[in-house]
Amino acid sequence: MAQQENQLNRVKFCCSICLDLLKDPVTIPCRHSYCMNCIKSFWDGEDQKGIYSCPQCRQTFTPRPVLVKNTMLADLLEELKKTGLQAAPADHCYAGPEDVACDFCSARKLKAIKSCLFCLASYCEKHLQPHYESPTFKKHKLVEPSKNLQENICSCHDEVMKMFCRTDQKCICYLCSVDEHKGHDTVSAAAERTERQRELEVSRQEIQQRIQDREKDVKLLQQEVEAINHSADKTVEDSEKIFTELIRLIQKRSSDVKQQIRSQQETEVSGVKELQEKLEQEITELKRKDAELKQLSHTEDHNQFLHNYPSLSALSESTHSSSINIRPLRYFEDVTAAVSELRDELQDILTDRWTNISLTVTDVDVLLSQPEPKSRAGFLKYSCEITLDPNTAHTQLLLSEGNKKVTRMDQHQSYSSHPDRFTRYYQVLSRESLTGRCYWEVEMRGQVSVAVAYKTISRGGVEFGFGNDDKSWALYFCENTYNFRYNSIITSISGPRSSRVGVYLDHRAGILSFYSVSETRTLLHRVQTTFTQPLYAGLWIDSGSSAELCEVK
Repeated sequence: MAQQENQLNRVKFCCSICLDLLKDPVTIPCRHSYCMNCIKSFWDGEDQKGIYSCPQCRQTFTPRPVLVKNTMLADLLEELKKTGLQAAPADHCYAGPEDVACDFCSARKLKAIKSCLFCLASYCEKHLQPHYESPTFKKHKLVEPSKNLQENICSCHDEVMKMFCRTDQKCICYLCSVDEHKGHDTVSAAAERTERQRELEVSRQEIQQRIQDREKDVKLLQQEVEAINHSADKTVEDSEKIFTELIRLIQKRSSDVKQQIRSQQETEVSGVKELQEKLEQEITELKRKDAELKQLSHTEDHNQFLHNYPSLSALSESTHSSSINIRPLRYFEDVTAAVSELRDELQDILTDRWTNISLTVTDVDVLLSQPEPKSRAGFLKYSCEITLDPNTAHTQLLLSEGNKKVTRMDQHQSYSSHPDRFTRYYQVLSRESLTGRCYWEVEMRGQVSVAVAYKTISRGGVEFGFGNDDKSWALYFCENTYNFRYNSIITSISGPRSSRVGVYLDHRAGILSFYSVSETRTLLHRVQTTFTQPLYAGLWIDSGSSAELCEVK
């Protein structure tokens, strides 16, 4: 009966807006009472209408009523709370299907806030109080609410499992430790937990470190995205400017050729017309002379005829050749042929350069460096087509096999003069620039150096062979031994001798590796550096030696 009365009082003194006991109760003109903050918030929503209503009876008020705390009702609530009046639990405090329910609630069960590993029961806030207040429960272990408390009971002995068998890696009770687990490595569950907790903390530290590392990587990648976008936008803008300048240059050259043709046309036409006028004047004079002679021929007076004949028969000498050399359809056609030749040369250049531009674009690689390949198939993935550039070859080097083979000759070859040509050392560079990841192989006969170099490497002087400056890296194969050279520093290399050398380049990662290639592949030397320019494959050839860029399969 007391419980029903308490429930009745609880309903009577609840705010109909928040459904909780009245706080700072106020009574509005229709005599209904609310929490002051609740009715204020409700009326704030009606400010725009200018008419205020009661949430229960819907009676309206204009203007907005002034709220004053109902002190009598507030005092009454305080007295009733002393007799045990409590706010009704909100719906979210009751246990749902997914929640752990209090084992001691007799009516509708509330959510448990703790579970006890000693009692093997779960408690709501009210029923948990004895665990906090009574010394009897002082040693009990409270944990977060769990539906799996029965899993802590040994199925064989119906005892709480407080031990852990390290031999079988399972929780057991004390009776198990002296029964079927006798002689096993057993400890208390608490001790095992402590040790596992330490391992867990180590794992967490590793995970947290990895999280920090990955967050740094994510930040770096975000910066990379921004850098890519900025670089791409800038490159597109610069490329458009360059192509616009190129188009303007071609248009200017077209205009210049047109102007020169028109100027020459005007000069030639003017000369022809001047000659034409003189010839027409001569024709007029000759016709007049012919008429006079015709008239003289009809004169019957012999004396008169003989008197006038000398003055009329004499012809003035023509100032022009009697024949004019005309070349039909061959006036400016040679200009057309010259422009056509220029067009063909530009097309060849654009085709050649476009391949390099396209390869350069596709070689852009912003991801973290990939590991160096381990298998031949892995290297073949990065194989690249390389040809030798005749404009760089020393004049005693003969290129053949489609500019893939180079042979040292005693006589000089008929190469034209070119600023890129090596003049001191018997060297040659590739036509293609190397960026991104590349792999190629060289078949050697005799004493050969396989190298990579910047295009800015010097072309003359005794000190500018591959590996004797900071712009080239070279592996020399001389007298059946290897040595590596960079910036005039020579490093002896040990490894199996082979007539074929493989070169792997990861330009962005700054990795350059040389391999001895036979039935197996053996690393001879690896360079880890930073490449600041595109690289070019290079070959140095000693007397009586040759080298060939292989087709890698």
